[in-house]
Amino acid sequence: MTDTNLRSGSDARREGDVERVATALGGTSEETEGERGAVRHRAASTVLLVVLVAGQFMAVLDASIVNVAAPVMRSDLHASGAGLQWMIAGYTIAYAMLLITGSRLGAIFGYGRAYLGGLGLFTLASLACGLATSTGELVAFRCLQGAGAALLVPQVLTLIQRRFEGRRRTAAMGLYQTAIAGGAVVGQILGGVLVSADLLGTGWRPVFLVNVPIGVLLLVVGWRALGGDRPDPAERTGWDRLDVPGVLVLAPAMLAVVVPLVMGHEQGWPVWGWVLLAAGVAGLGLFALVERAVAARGGSPLVPGAVLRSPGLLSGGIALLIAVGSYNGFLFTLALHLQSGLGDSPLRAGLTYVPCAIGFAVSGLWWGRLPERIRAHVGYLGFALVSVSYVGMAAAVHGGREGGFALAIGLAGMGLGQGAVIGPLMASALGRVRAEHAGDASGVLVTLMQVGAVLGVATYGTTFLSATGVGAHASAHAAVVTFVALAAVNLCAAVWAWRVVARRRVTRVA
Repeated sequence: MTDTNLRSGSDARREGDVERVATALGGTSEETEGERGAVRHRAASTVLLVVLVAGQFMAVLDASIVNVAAPVMRSDLHASGAGLQWMIAGYTIAYAMLLITGSRLGAIFGYGRAYLGGLGLFTLASLACGLATSTGELVAFRCLQGAGAALLVPQVLTLIQRRFEGRRRTAAMGLYQTAIAGGAVVGQILGGVLVSADLLGTGWRPVFLVNVPIGVLLLVVGWRALGGDRPDPAERTGWDRLDVPGVLVLAPAMLAVVVPLVMGHEQGWPVWGWVLLAAGVAGLGLFALVERAVAARGGSPLVPGAVLRSPGLLSGGIALLIAVGSYNGFLFTLALHLQSGLGDSPLRAGLTYVPCAIGFAVSGLWWGRLPERIRAHVGYLGFALVSVSYVGMAAAVHGGREGGFALAIGLAGMGLGQGAVIGPLMASALGRVRAEHAGDASGVLVTLMQVGAVLGVATYGTTFLSATGVGAHASAHAAVVTFVALAAVNLCAAVWAWRVVARRRVTRVA
């Protein structure tokens, strides 16, 4: 027998072995290849989800990580009070102002490419922030960082909506909401750790520089997963449909609303702030009229009416605004109490939030695994748990006490409740949005959440600062007043969310 015949016989035996193994496992070799393809697809989807959630996590983290570093930044850069406020607010203002525009740019260039572009801009701006030598430079680079986040963030929700279905989408939404809720808490913790470590004498700079290696890694991995992403020709919008009039009206209107809310208390609520706030509200009304005009002439409005009419979008968005607003207001208030009232170090103040982060992780990752009949009730039960937790924390710090174990239990309960609120609300708000409206709906929803964060810090921060004085007892009194107000708002939200669920049940029965 020749060598060729030997090889042919050997090949045939190997092929026969493959067929027999496949048959023994319950399928043919073609089915086995299909299974391997499914495994590869799941692995690629997992990598994609990690890249998306990690980018979202960095964007949220940077909104809170600066709070703990603020005193050191002010001393190092010799910043004024207004300058320090702009260091913190510049990111939030640019972020909130450009979110919807960032969503529309995803439809123009492709959602994956827009995500990578935003991630690249965010990473470069983080490097520039870490190397800044003056207040003006840091403020400018913080605004650029916010612009990168505004381009990055809307694409995350859109890509989850488009790339995942069924239970995998539910799991992806759970990770997404954990990144949103947990990022703010981890920002407080990580900021305290990095500032206290004073790595190589760099002080506050690592709070920005930590984004650089992570951002570069995500860009490299993300390019393989998303670099070839192109918009569907049937859905793609061009520059002629960017709705330039809408952008030109919305951007200054948002700026006019956000600036007084962020700067008002620092400046003593001057007259110009109230005038600017009124002008911003009027600008938002003008924006609605401009959008109607754009739609009437056959254009593509920045916020299509069909998106706003999506079942559950507006009600879910308002509930998220309340949840995120109270959450961010609480983080800001407790940070002030711990550092200014009790004299805690940045590290100790940051580590205080660990139980909250654990609570978020538990509920954020597990709510999606609950049976459907139970999942519908998670939202209002979460609001109720948050309300009870705030009351418990108010009792824990009353009289100037540090809180101890009781405060930790309250923080864990608040984290569990917030994690149970945000994920289900986002899934409900986006669950019935049509695929072609996913980008715009994501932009609207995230914008509402970011505006809620600004409103929360302004409202509850003002409540705390107006009630506080010198010393631990005065600070504790202000914290109690603020926590009780937070509890009342979340209790009202729980009642409202319960009524929404009850109405939907009646509608389904009818």
